[in-house]
Amino acid sequence: MTRYDFCIAWNWEPDADFVKLLNATCQARELSLLQITPDNLTDMLDALVNNRLTFQVFFDRASDEDVRFIPLDQWAHDHAIYRINPRERAVRAWNKAAMHLDLVKAGLHTPHTIVIPSYEEEPDLQPINLSSLGDSFVIKPAHGGSGEGVVTRASSLSHVLVTRQEYPADKYLLQAHITPTQIGPRPAWFRVIYCAEKVFACWWDPHTHIYLPVTMAEEDHYDLTSLRHMSVTIAQVCGLGLFSTEISLAQEGLWIVVDYVNDQIDLRLQSKTPDGVPDDIVRAIAERLVGLAVAQGASE
Repeated sequence: MTRYDFCIAWNWEPDADFVKLLNATCQARELSLLQITPDNLTDMLDALVNNRLTFQVFFDRASDEDVRFIPLDQWAHDHAIYRINPRERAVRAWNKAAMHLDLVKAGLHTPHTIVIPSYEEEPDLQPINLSSLGDSFVIKPAHGGSGEGVVTRASSLSHVLVTRQEYPADKYLLQAHITPTQIGPRPAWFRVIYCAEKVFACWWDPHTHIYLPVTMAEEDHYDLTSLRHMSVTIAQVCGLGLFSTEISLAQEGLWIVVDYVNDQIDLRLQSKTPDGVPDDIVRAIAERLVGLAVAQGASE
């Protein structure tokens, strides 16, 4: 039987640079990396099922977009393989309505939110008092990412009634806008990446999507430690090893989790595309993930 230390399943071409970093990190530690892509998926599944192949750590970057990869996660689950983002946990994390409830129960602040049933569940929506959301609010489906299906400047119930029919099987969240306070020269809006118990906090512009790492000096000077504490709490709630979240310090003085759990996260390099993740952070993520393979090997 052939045994690999780390296995990554991937199918998104922009992931190529990240996978190269992951491979280089494995080689530096004298670990083996198995890449499963659409080109070899069938053969790899056959090898796994027939006990010709195994691995210690599994990272799924494909099944959210291609259901053909789901049996890989199932095989890893059945064989007690360490999974970085177990699919059953990821599926719940993808549900913004479920995450909203879980984060509130954990004591985190979120935008004022009204969760409404899906159109299929309740075609004739009961009357809703939208006054608590302000003059303008956000409508977003419970599932999906990259802004798909999101209306950022809704102002009436008619907007809600029309929008919820775009994804009729999905619940919708109606959320009040968050206005960040100003910290130094920047709005207090952050994107934080959590990876294997390490927190990478960045200033983040929600319009340009440009990352700028928060320095230790800034964290101390502006007292930004809440970013770390909140991210660790979110990790405990969702149970994922790698995700990103958006957090803002609102003008009212409250730290707000604005965009709950993003999985899969975009790991394009900032050196290749302006709205990518800073290269040093992507390298650190590769190091942290490969470290999990080292830890699993040591525990056996």
